[in-house]
Amino acid sequence: MAPAIAFPTTDSSALTDFVINQGNGVKGLSELGLRALPKHYIQPVGERIDVNKIITNESIPIIDMSNWEDPSVADSICDAAEKWGFFQIINHGVPLEVLDNVQGATHRFFGLPAEDKNKYSKDHSPSNSVRFGTSFSPQAEKALEWKDYLSLFYVSEEEAAALWPPACRDEVLEFMKGSEVVIKQLLQVLMKRLNVNEIDGTKKSLLMGSVRVNLNYYPVCPNPELTVGVGRHSDVSTLTILLQDEIGGLYVKGHQGEDSWIHVPPIKGSLVINVGDALQILSNGQYKSIEHRVIANASKNRISVPIFVNPRPSDMIGPLPEVLANGEKPIYKQVLYSDYVKHFFRKAHDGKGTVEFAKISS
Repeated sequence: MAPAIAFPTTDSSALTDFVINQGNGVKGLSELGLRALPKHYIQPVGERIDVNKIITNESIPIIDMSNWEDPSVADSICDAAEKWGFFQIINHGVPLEVLDNVQGATHRFFGLPAEDKNKYSKDHSPSNSVRFGTSFSPQAEKALEWKDYLSLFYVSEEEAAALWPPACRDEVLEFMKGSEVVIKQLLQVLMKRLNVNEIDGTKKSLLMGSVRVNLNYYPVCPNPELTVGVGRHSDVSTLTILLQDEIGGLYVKGHQGEDSWIHVPPIKGSLVINVGDALQILSNGQYKSIEHRVIANASKNRISVPIFVNPRPSDMIGPLPEVLANGEKPIYKQVLYSDYVKHFFRKAHDGKGTVEFAKISS
């Protein structure tokens, strides 16, 4: 790490210029060797994780996918989606080499000079499908999150070849394609419990019509207890498939009290699966999208690579007819998926606040 040097971290415009406009991100801040966290990243006490609320004697399910059609495995998947909204899968068929390669590519991209990463920022990117940024939604946040990211929305092989950063393009595509089979297996199993026995073209679009991959980088933080890597939120996806490195730091909301949290321990070669808001809405609340968050780390840089499997932006989402066939009342209205996503991004992370947007008023 670079020696500690003076930096006007109390000056909002200087910090914005350095972190956002110049493309240094929080990685650049971290590498200045700051002894104290800039005030812009200090979260309200209520948004920081309370170590007394971490539940150490519980963990999310770990499911072996090697015999995924076995009824007991299918039940484990659906039970986990209903109770926890989160589970880890092992023996999922995505080669370890593919996982290692995309982690290496993530480090390679974030290791590029700031000016090279900045080519993909909001002001300079050749496409809305490729976005390098920091925090979550800086223009809407009172306190910033200690994270940089590269977000890649998949349009076509041709666009990815032309516009995605060469430092990580091939490895991200390989990870995305390598995960397709297990994603389809998971959705097939989850749909069966909802009385959807066949995923036709319309259902396929609703469940997995679009895909976004993020590369997340959480640099070493001088005062991790005062900030967050990612604030508490649920995803807007159908499913999220997350590759995390060996550092740890992902926490899922537990069942013991309003503010209990459970760590998701890294398991070499595993993938973390979580239900997104779209699947909660499509299942009329049977499957749960659960709040989760990431803490910052005082000594190690952390990366993660989530694949967000989503409806298409132009799809209307609401409870599936098969779910309502037995007379169950809909909890959610039909909403345009792109409107739902815009609602998510126009505010700071706020737990499960987004899903209220789709609820039918009682």
